[in-house]
Amino acid sequence: MLMLIDGNWVGSADQALMEITNPSSGGVLGAVPAATADDVDRAVDAANRAKVQMAAMPAHRRAEILETVSARITENRAHLVALLNAENGKTFKEIDGWEIDAAARIIKGYAEEAKRLHGHSVPLNGIPNLENSLAMTLYQPLGVIAAIVPFNYPVELWSHKIAGGLAAGNAVITKAPEECPLAMLEISKYYEEAGLPAGAHQILTGYGEVVGARLAEVDGVDMVSMTGSTEVGRLVSVAASRTLKKVHLELGGSDATIVCGDVDPDIAAQAVVAGRFTSGNGQICCAVKRVFIDKKIHQAVVDRVVELTRGLKVGDHTQPDTDVGPMISARAAEGVKAQIDRAVDEGARLLIGGGKNGQHIDPAVFVDIPDNSVLLNEEVFGPVLPLVPFDTIDDAIAMVNNSDYGLQASIFTNDFRAIMNASMKLQVGTVIVNHQTAMRIECLPFGGRKLSGNGVREGLMETLKDMSETKTIVLKDAFDVFEVNG
Repeated sequence: MLMLIDGNWVGSADQALMEITNPSSGGVLGAVPAATADDVDRAVDAANRAKVQMAAMPAHRRAEILETVSARITENRAHLVALLNAENGKTFKEIDGWEIDAAARIIKGYAEEAKRLHGHSVPLNGIPNLENSLAMTLYQPLGVIAAIVPFNYPVELWSHKIAGGLAAGNAVITKAPEECPLAMLEISKYYEEAGLPAGAHQILTGYGEVVGARLAEVDGVDMVSMTGSTEVGRLVSVAASRTLKKVHLELGGSDATIVCGDVDPDIAAQAVVAGRFTSGNGQICCAVKRVFIDKKIHQAVVDRVVELTRGLKVGDHTQPDTDVGPMISARAAEGVKAQIDRAVDEGARLLIGGGKNGQHIDPAVFVDIPDNSVLLNEEVFGPVLPLVPFDTIDDAIAMVNNSDYGLQASIFTNDFRAIMNASMKLQVGTVIVNHQTAMRIECLPFGGRKLSGNGVREGLMETLKDMSETKTIVLKDAFDVFEVNG
């Protein structure tokens, strides 16, 4: 497959290619261009030409284009599910049950909200000497948005960035994930065919240290919207600072779940197993990564978690009965395995799992975890679940907050006071009650504190405003033109 630059499907400037492989079998699925810095610069030049046309395009027309793309995704759902499943490593169950449908819904949501991106008017009669004056605000496009997309939920997460950028009237350049760009390239055809000007939507394939780095540093990009690791987020932020471009970072997490003593252990166990092992094979920023359980029911929850984990099928992610698929790469699998081995060396007790077979990691459950364990102090991006007892809800809250990350957290309880107490004290962007943390709802603000982001939020209206400039207009003595009677 080729990449899209300035309305043309092209190879890279030096004709270099990257192979895309099936993470379970290692079989080659295809090859895509490995874009160069010169390719990025050509895309930036084209986007700066297209941004003029996008800004002039009325909101209802942008909405029509996005609605067309959403409908095309739905029409081609089966093909996209198969394509993404083959390259991405998430199980067929998960992709078929969530991601493609979520992408279509998100894009349609931006189509609807594009027509509601309104400013407001402010009579200035509360300011001396401006009694007859009026101010108004409105939103204008930023210009050129660079969207850097991760491997774990590429189609879903990309939909926020590209649909949000286009809905707000910008041109968007996408850097597809190295490991799994094929479904995104297919959907890119739908955007192109829906009637966008050449250069308004472009998609580049290639390596992050080349494509992503150049997009972050180059003049002519007005904003970088990136979802990925905290390490890469820091690099993007530093590179972007040289041109003072706007940066939106959605980064890592070490999301925790608190299980209180009034909860059915089976309900809690099913939730944390789903939120850790069968959601993205554990490779999600908002997966359940730490579980703190009231000591009164700790053993009951542990026993049920082990039982459920033993029943999971680990294997070929393209098979419909597989529960847990592979890590995205051999390097990722080796990294998770190294963290498991470190945890054991530090004194944590491994109850089940932890083995490695190719890129597959057997879901691992740990107890008796030291405070200094890697399991509690680093982000573990794979199917590993530490279960820690607590004495009081305040102890649990303190342990949750004892982290460099602050994306999401959840609490299982029927006690409303405990819910509100935890919700106010937990240092995270979102608190979820009686459900696991591996969830995201597109109409709500999503983002984190600490090393989980740079303080911004992604969601339908939040993204539209984030990808816009606020313009203030002050009309001095505006009301002097009216004759006031009575």
